[in-house]
Amino acid sequence: MHILVLGAAGMVGRKFLERIARDGHLGNREITKVTAHDVAPPSKPPAATFAFDAKTGDFALPGVAADLIAERPDLILHLAAIVSGEAEADFEKGYRINLDGTRYLFDAIRDMGDGYKPRVIFTSSIAVFGAPFPDAINDTFHTTPLTSYGTQKAIGELLLADYTRRGFFDGIGIRLPTICVRPGAPNKAASGFFSNIIREPMSGKEAVLPVGEDVMHWHASPRSAVGFLVHAATMDTALIGTRRNLSMPGLAATVGQQIEALRKVAGDRAVRLIRREPDETIIRIVAGWPRNFAVNRAAELGFKAESSFEEIIRVHLEDELGGKLGV
Repeated sequence: MHILVLGAAGMVGRKFLERIARDGHLGNREITKVTAHDVAPPSKPPAATFAFDAKTGDFALPGVAADLIAERPDLILHLAAIVSGEAEADFEKGYRINLDGTRYLFDAIRDMGDGYKPRVIFTSSIAVFGAPFPDAINDTFHTTPLTSYGTQKAIGELLLADYTRRGFFDGIGIRLPTICVRPGAPNKAASGFFSNIIREPMSGKEAVLPVGEDVMHWHASPRSAVGFLVHAATMDTALIGTRRNLSMPGLAATVGQQIEALRKVAGDRAVRLIRREPDETIIRIVAGWPRNFAVNRAAELGFKAESSFEEIIRVHLEDELGGKLGV
């Protein structure tokens, strides 16, 4: 099995590569090769026994996608994107990467012809939904995004569904919750503070909270995000039907509940490292985001996530800190 991962140097891409390297297979299929692409050089996981081809460059340039699929990979993970805050700040760049790049990829697959029909997993976002919201967004709620990023992802979902309907590939769109707690340095995502206020205090560092504690959001851990990808890659897509884009399971929690979960795991000293500093731009963006979901379809199809925010924090403690607090 040959797997192509776009956005392979990002956090989710890196963790997916580490997972399949440990497993050595995907479902009941042996992995023979991984092609990993990003703007920064992707790293081969230490445990990998498969062939690994690292490629760098801008996948949204004409012709790049065609080169990447020239070897006809069996599975394509499209994780590459400009994140929410950056896509909102740079209109042209957001549409070039998130929309044009996606279209180039899908058309390159279509142009291969000759019966080539890979499975394509597209990571979308809950940003495809816009206010006003019900108490919990169900599987039939309409997509009316209120950000450029959400609009770009919503268009990608429509393209994926139509190209799948036409038989060009076997596509699945997974709308990721906000992934928390993200390891590493903060990125340009408007949602980054959700992770920052947990990750930094657990390492003894100060973190800035730009919104009020009553803000509620939908979360899942990096471990769950990788699980979503693995399940989407191995499941029977006949069970999905024609509605190819799914909201993933997660956990609805307020910022205040996040902080209390942090207190349970890391104590008062960690909580005192959170500094309140309101940011009107972040407040405005977050106000248009969904808060809670009823993801019956994804749950019935076998996708799983955490059931408490304390569990999410403990996943970070185990996976990133070796079980040891830095505070």
